[in-house]
Amino acid sequence: MLPPLQVLLVDDETLARSRLRRLLGECRAPAAEVAAEAGNAAQAMDWLRRQHFDLALLDVRMPETDGLALAAAIRRLPEAPPVVFVTAHSDHALRAFDLDALDYLTKPVRTERLQQALQKVERHLLAMRGGAAVAPETIVIQDRGQIVRLPLSEVIYFKAELKYVTVRTASRSYIADDSLSELEERHGALFLRIHRNALVARRALRALERHDDPEEGEGWAVRLDGLDEVLAVSRRQLVAVREALTR
Repeated sequence: MLPPLQVLLVDDETLARSRLRRLLGECRAPAAEVAAEAGNAAQAMDWLRRQHFDLALLDVRMPETDGLALAAAIRRLPEAPPVVFVTAHSDHALRAFDLDALDYLTKPVRTERLQQALQKVERHLLAMRGGAAVAPETIVIQDRGQIVRLPLSEVIYFKAELKYVTVRTASRSYIADDSLSELEERHGALFLRIHRNALVARRALRALERHDDPEEGEGWAVRLDGLDEVLAVSRRQLVAVREALTR
């Protein structure tokens, strides 16, 4: 366990800072205390250059420089603290996670929800201080009104279907906002293009077999660990799939 987390609280509204300070005082596992407060990004950066913090709690909409721009600046600091957003505006969550925010809370914040965010911060700090490996790669998706970080190690395939991309795991499917091309560009080391409409996890490739597709006729398909279904392989990608299976 760590000592109380040292928090930099950044919000342009005095009452909002006061309420968050009270909520932080109610948290116990882990405990947290406000080490400094800032009403804008310039004040926050001044604190960050002079003092170490375990966490920066940021509002999004602030005058002049907003919280998203502040988070981007914090990432460039030599010893950047983890960032958690606390805001009344839910429409910036995807951008916040792109900036490596550990969590995104919407006001009014409940103590239980804030406690969950602090627990994420504690786990992150313990991993970093213990010399743990870099956190696994993730994809940010929206699921039933929530923003979720899904580890890529759980994804078996991405498949483009009409206007969206299905993200398939062993237990269920999600919908991703990213295009298949964007996913391939970012995660091509982990996923192999087998068709114009599908990327599969290289680790999940199990077998290549003859397959009669209702739309494309006789061809080939791959079987993947964790799933009963097969995915069609285009003629163009057949050689790449064979090579991947033999490595």
